[in-house]
Amino acid sequence: MVLDIRWITDRVAVAPQIDAADIDEIAGRGFTRLINNRPDGEEPGQLPAADAAEAARAAGLDYRFLPVTTAGMDEAAVDAFDQLLSGNQGPILAHCRSGTRSCVLWALAEAKSGRGGVDAILQSAGAAGYDLSAYVRRLSAYAETARQRP
Repeated sequence: MVLDIRWITDRVAVAPQIDAADIDEIAGRGFTRLINNRPDGEEPGQLPAADAAEAARAAGLDYRFLPVTTAGMDEAAVDAFDQLLSGNQGPILAHCRSGTRSCVLWALAEAKSGRGGVDAILQSAGAAGYDLSAYVRRLSAYAETARQRP
C-alpha cells in the first residue's frame, strides 16, 4: 500500500488508513504529530490504536487517538480536534479510513475558530481531493458564530 498523504494547509495533512509500516515514513517526512480519527475495530485488519501509538512513539511522533464516526462528529469532537491542531507546532498528519473524516474535522475546526472562511476552507479541502459541499451549512454557521465573537 502506498501512503497517500494529502496536504490541506502548510502544516496539516490527512491520509487514508495507515499501517504500521507507514509510521517510520510519516516521521521521516517531518511530521511531528499523528492523529488517529478511526475507531478501533471499524474494519477487520486495521491497525489497532495501541499498536499505532507504540510504533509512533518509537518513531518519535506525538500520537493522539481521537476516534470519531461521521455520526459522532459533534462540537466536542471538533473542539478536541482543534486543540490537537493548536497544541502542536510542527506538521500534523490526521488519518481515518479514507481521510474524509479527518478533513471534515479540520474544516469544522477552522470555521469554528474563525481561522478560515468557508470558501477558503472548501477550496483547500477540494485541492486535496475532498468535496465538503455537504458541510457548507454547518461550516457557515460556525464561521458566522466566530465572526460575532468579540
